[in-house]
Amino acid sequence: MRNPGAANRITGIAVVAIIAGMVGLSFAAIPLYRAFCAATGYGGTPKIGVATAPGGDGRTIRVRFNADVNPGLPWTFAPDIVEVTVPLGEDNLASYHAHNKSSRPVTGVALYNITPERAAKYFHKTACFCFNEQTLEPGQDMSFPLSFWVDPEIARDPNTANVGSITLSYVFYTALDDAAKSGALAKAGPHVGAKITN
Repeated sequence: MRNPGAANRITGIAVVAIIAGMVGLSFAAIPLYRAFCAATGYGGTPKIGVATAPGGDGRTIRVRFNADVNPGLPWTFAPDIVEVTVPLGEDNLASYHAHNKSSRPVTGVALYNITPERAAKYFHKTACFCFNEQTLEPGQDMSFPLSFWVDPEIARDPNTANVGSITLSYVFYTALDDAAKSGALAKAGPHVGAKITN
């Protein structure tokens, strides 16, 4: 004859394990989604890695730089150059500039995305300022450099062969929580060496 107390204990342990697993998966969802996007270029996420630029083949592409600030962050934020034509397969440098308009120190966190989305897997950022908290003192100006290259395969892929320009967009938020609430965090690409937890 079965012991009803043992059956209840097993059922209780199973239910607790399922609940703990679901909670664990909910915390892992954003990092897993971001890893998937980085690996596939899905959702306009640039591929990130330590791969070096393969070298140019004479072709070029226009890269546009966009900057926005989430409401509530008292900063101005803009690219130093709005658009540049770069050789495919070669390392490039660009920079953005921010200014704290307030009378107190303010911390911001930048997220980024690429359009058109289908070109994201060919856009490689090798260093940038995204996902790292940046604190500007009252009235302080700061320059944010980034380095990148565009894979020459973009011109050979039938899905992207007609792409003549790529836009790299950054948005500064007051915190990652604000970005998560807006849905932007789930769509943003990861950053090499970023030490964040979601």
